[in-house]
Amino acid sequence: MRRLVGLAWGLGLVVAVGGCAAAGSVPGGAVPGGVVSGGAVDGELGKQRKVFDGRAVEVAGAWRPGPGWSSGYLPLQDATVLMGQPGFDAGTEAAFRAGWYRDQIVLPTDVPADGAIRFPDGALTVPLISAAEAYRQLDQGDPPPCEGRPRGPRPPEPTAGTRPDDPVATQAACIPLTVTGVTLGTAEVRTSRGVAAVPAWIFTVAELTSPVARLAVAPRAVTAAPGPAAPDRPLPDGVAGADQLRRVDGARLTYAVGLGACDSGPAALVWESDEVVVVGGGVVRGTGECIDLAVFKPVTVTLVAPLGKRPVLDVATGRVLTLTAH
Repeated sequence: MRRLVGLAWGLGLVVAVGGCAAAGSVPGGAVPGGVVSGGAVDGELGKQRKVFDGRAVEVAGAWRPGPGWSSGYLPLQDATVLMGQPGFDAGTEAAFRAGWYRDQIVLPTDVPADGAIRFPDGALTVPLISAAEAYRQLDQGDPPPCEGRPRGPRPPEPTAGTRPDDPVATQAACIPLTVTGVTLGTAEVRTSRGVAAVPAWIFTVAELTSPVARLAVAPRAVTAAPGPAAPDRPLPDGVAGADQLRRVDGARLTYAVGLGACDSGPAALVWESDEVVVVGGGVVRGTGECIDLAVFKPVTVTLVAPLGKRPVLDVATGRVLTLTAH
């Protein structure tokens, strides 16, 4: 397959597309019986599952979490947490994803007393950071220059012709989110010890219908994630790695699979045991000329049992996948 441009994995060039297919397939794995949904490739799926399962067994066998996994604080989620339905529009969603904020209040610089993380199996006292430091972590810079700095998304502007089916281009509002208040509270966070109530600075944001939390635990109290452990060889043909967890709802997982812009699929592939869950995707590689661009497509799988404390591992690298807000 001849590629036309260099591979682009940066966030600015990643394309996110939703795959779709009928649910009801049975994923490969140590425990059969789950339900997957995603773009399936019927003629190749059996072969993909077989080679995926072989790789997943090796990844699961290499998993060595260490003592901190069950005794410390190891978050498996972004440190920025939406506290409810945010009521995004195109502009505010772009600002949230990019971390564009502006503060309209005086942010306290005093470091509060130690706080408690409450796990399903107990509690852990940890040092915290100030609201000012939490905001510094939350704020990732300013939006790019935008003519007139509009307060809302611009209406679509035709880019070619005047027919109803001609393509149009839109431009999201390039504004930061406005922080109007902050208080110390807790946020529910997925950790290596299950879902925990973690101290967090809760920021009120004028443009959103729910607050945005930034976890308040000092970095020195965070247990390092285990290093990736995977076979030292390329993925089998027809199998793609997983990127990030996008949703965890009991036994139902949604995660992203990385593939080429002209590849077909993906079909969700999962292997699970009592200790770990390994995920990836089945794809058919495109042929002929194709732009060399990474595409991340979400797929959904229903496990045999709720995820609980089990880590979700990428079949390509063996790394633990973390939950991100989408």
